[in-house]
Amino acid sequence: MKKISIALATYNEEKNLAMCLGSVVDWSDEIIIADGSSTDKTVKIAKDYKAKIIKTTNKPNFHINKQMAMDAATGDIVLQLDADEVVDEDLKKFILKLTKFSDLTHLEESAWWVPRKNLFLGKWLKKGGQYPDPVIRLYLAGKAHLPQKDVHEQMEVDGKVGWAGGHLLHYSNPSFADYMRKFNTYTSFKAQQWFDQNKKVSFFGALNNLIILPFWTFIKLYLRHRGYVDGYPGFVFALMSGMHFTVSYLKLWELQQKS
Repeated sequence: MKKISIALATYNEEKNLAMCLGSVVDWSDEIIIADGSSTDKTVKIAKDYKAKIIKTTNKPNFHINKQMAMDAATGDIVLQLDADEVVDEDLKKFILKLTKFSDLTHLEESAWWVPRKNLFLGKWLKKGGQYPDPVIRLYLAGKAHLPQKDVHEQMEVDGKVGWAGGHLLHYSNPSFADYMRKFNTYTSFKAQQWFDQNKKVSFFGALNNLIILPFWTFIKLYLRHRGYVDGYPGFVFALMSGMHFTVSYLKLWELQQKS
């Protein structure tokens, strides 16, 4: 039987972590967590699930900490999770089937796309570009890594990427307050990224980021990708997705005013 590693990065995830680890602890061989100096009960909960803790700082790009956990994994098969994700029964079965291969090098795939179901304002989104929302999270040891350049990047894989069975249940935004906390983090990261790239605020830039891109994003998600099927949560998701451009650009302007 091949060994399974679970790799996570955490920061103040006491609300989510037990649910996440509870879905993997009974069938995985090790849990590696890179914790960014949490100030709540995250580390205590992780220890309750026998996780190995790597203490580090909370970085704006949390993919750096994810890669730190991935690098410490010793399993033949690695599943990288977010603390607000739960492995469903079908995905568990898919992963356990992989452990029965005597030689994983004979597999066609080096990594697998995993579909996600995203919870937003109490509803599992079906449209608006939010399903199947595939992410590369399952891979053979040494065959994948995160570029660590952006918070929405996918893993880079050495080899073929297949499709896993089952889903990750993503409890990302059970309340609007949770969404806004992440919204603030992501827009600040994007503004800083633009600032470091020496992107300047301009009339045409403002026109594009304050009006055109927000409007087009809303139309694309709500109408083209039928976000209206998800009712009010679908409307709010499409609207706020467009507002990412607006708020990020205003934060860029603020950074330039301070420099």
